[in-house]
Amino acid sequence: MEKPYTVAVLTISDKCSKGQREDESGKITQDLIKKLPGDVVKYEIIPDESEMIKERIKNYCDELKVDLVLTNGGTGFTTRDVTPEATKEVIEKEIPGIPEAMRTLCLGLTKRAMLSRGISGIRGKTLILNLPGSTRGAKESLEAILDGLAHGLDMVIGREH
Repeated sequence: MEKPYTVAVLTISDKCSKGQREDESGKITQDLIKKLPGDVVKYEIIPDESEMIKERIKNYCDELKVDLVLTNGGTGFTTRDVTPEATKEVIEKEIPGIPEAMRTLCLGLTKRAMLSRGISGIRGKTLILNLPGSTRGAKESLEAILDGLAHGLDMVIGREH
């Protein structure tokens, strides 16, 4: 069996970062990614601050050299929701098909799926994926693409596929 993919989970939430709300979406993401199989080597909660988001993602990709970065939160419509914009600034290649698949497959479960602005891309040898911040949104979005994710990760990291 291949060794598990290394994963960083970054929850982006003002309330969770202040301890005003529990990070349920981060927990769900960590549980689900085990099916990949993925090994969460880094988990953090930060506020909705663009510079902090960019710094963390770059650190996970360039220093920790994880295979996959999953962000939760900051993909909605409020002025504080800046995760896709921050992610866009640090990726080298955008992968529109992954978030398109998440939204399309999740539309059958809830019409709110169309409201997620999450993106996906590659930086170096790391795949980065924005998930919604709601527990249900994160769970359903990740479940929608989990089966096809390994093949994409293998291509990014250079593993035989």
